[in-house]
Amino acid sequence: MNKIFNHKVIRISDAASMVGVPDVIKPSEKVEDYSLHINGNPVFTISDEIGSPDSGYTMASINTNGELKSPVDLPDKKLPDEDAEKQPLSGKKEERWWNTLMQVAVPFFIAGCGTIGAGLVLGSVRGWDVFVEVSAIFVLVPSLSGLKGNLDMCLASRLSTQANLGNMDSPREVISMVVGNISLVQVQAIVAATVVSLFAIVVNTITDRELNGNYVLLIISSAIFTATTTCFVLDFVMVMVIFGSQKFKVNPDNVATPLAASIGDIVSNSVLAVTAQYMFEQIKKSLWQPITLLCVYYCLLPVWVLIVWRNKYTKKVLTTGWTPVISALFISGIGGIVLDQAVDRYPAYEVFQPIVNGIGGNLVCVQSSRLATHLHQTAIPGVLPENTRIIEWPWKTLFFGTPAAKVARMLLVLAVCGQIVFMIVADFVYQGFVTIQVFFGVTYVMCSVVQVMVLLYLAYILVHFMWQKKKDPDNAAIPYLTALGDLLGSVFLGLAFVILSIFGLQYGNNVPGSGT
Repeated sequence: MNKIFNHKVIRISDAASMVGVPDVIKPSEKVEDYSLHINGNPVFTISDEIGSPDSGYTMASINTNGELKSPVDLPDKKLPDEDAEKQPLSGKKEERWWNTLMQVAVPFFIAGCGTIGAGLVLGSVRGWDVFVEVSAIFVLVPSLSGLKGNLDMCLASRLSTQANLGNMDSPREVISMVVGNISLVQVQAIVAATVVSLFAIVVNTITDRELNGNYVLLIISSAIFTATTTCFVLDFVMVMVIFGSQKFKVNPDNVATPLAASIGDIVSNSVLAVTAQYMFEQIKKSLWQPITLLCVYYCLLPVWVLIVWRNKYTKKVLTTGWTPVISALFISGIGGIVLDQAVDRYPAYEVFQPIVNGIGGNLVCVQSSRLATHLHQTAIPGVLPENTRIIEWPWKTLFFGTPAAKVARMLLVLAVCGQIVFMIVADFVYQGFVTIQVFFGVTYVMCSVVQVMVLLYLAYILVHFMWQKKKDPDNAAIPYLTALGDLLGSVFLGLAFVILSIFGLQYGNNVPGSGT
């Protein structure tokens, strides 16, 4: 019979007697095949297929009826909140809070610089001809920026989980894993960009009540080129970050996803703006360039699919990982509609929107990645760890009462401090001097913190729900969370601008020459 315990496969042969079997067998003894003989007959054989000599846990004791039972099983009872919070959320031993804070804070502030740059890029290109003539481009912005969450952060989370499980020690396996995942992201990027382009075209047709065929080619070609190029660059950055994290003994869950976002937004917005403007100028002369670009990418699509299909690490994701990606694109697309409507009504909305969306997405991805890794290390799919519920009270997941609360508190503190810094820096760079008023600053920080609180709470529920449904949170949770971050960030920031405008306190009303 076969038994699985903590991801170790144990094979036990039939035996007439179990007398003399040791109560506890530890993989730390480095026994590959352990056989016990009674009167010359083998009683059982146990093999550790994963071969992790430093797992540091006691596997099980074997009863006389052949069943596995933990020698330290306790009665099923709920732990007090103070004890529940002490349970480690990642790895074999609990990370010190200051180590976690430093590992998260450094890439978080680096990522914040990227979101500031993305906002400034969007603010500077909004007057370009293509953004004025083809308003559907604004609908693409959140969705294409969100691809870093839908695709690249999922890749980072998958590779971080494999690194924490010790499955990235063999060079051959690492190469196979990396090639398969990069090819998978290219497949997803081409398909996702096509879908979100069609969504933007439909929205633009409904709002403008006209359809220009040349603009259809422009939108689709620009979206596909932006998505594939951005994802390709970020994928290599992710691989280097995760290998660097292993070398310097840093938990990749803490650093990989924020660093993925640090350049994701600014690269995505920059590539989209330049590509769309170039195509806009070219279609006035000829259509051969966008048509050629589309033909090349759609011809490469079957090649990427074949590589992914033959890779054992990505074959399953190719057939099952589409629902979260496509659903997240439509959620982000709704955020794009909000951006398209708000950018003409509220000055500098497009400057602060990428910051709010990016920071919320970065922080919730850290929490989601850590929760997923914890489940991979301590449970089997479909079974939640002991004393864990899918639905918890918000304060238990955000402040005190669960293992996730400790990290959630750190992330909320980072959200407050980070948004204050990013808001002032973005305002200074955009205006040339600091124009932030107290009422705007307080309202802005409040809307961004509420967004992060909602996302962290949803992350706890979503990750555990998907695990219970035997779906890998590394593939399924992050797309939904980053898309919801884009939507909630756009809506909350829009509400903040609406409320401030009602009282005449909108951004920039004290800037000389603003006209307000």
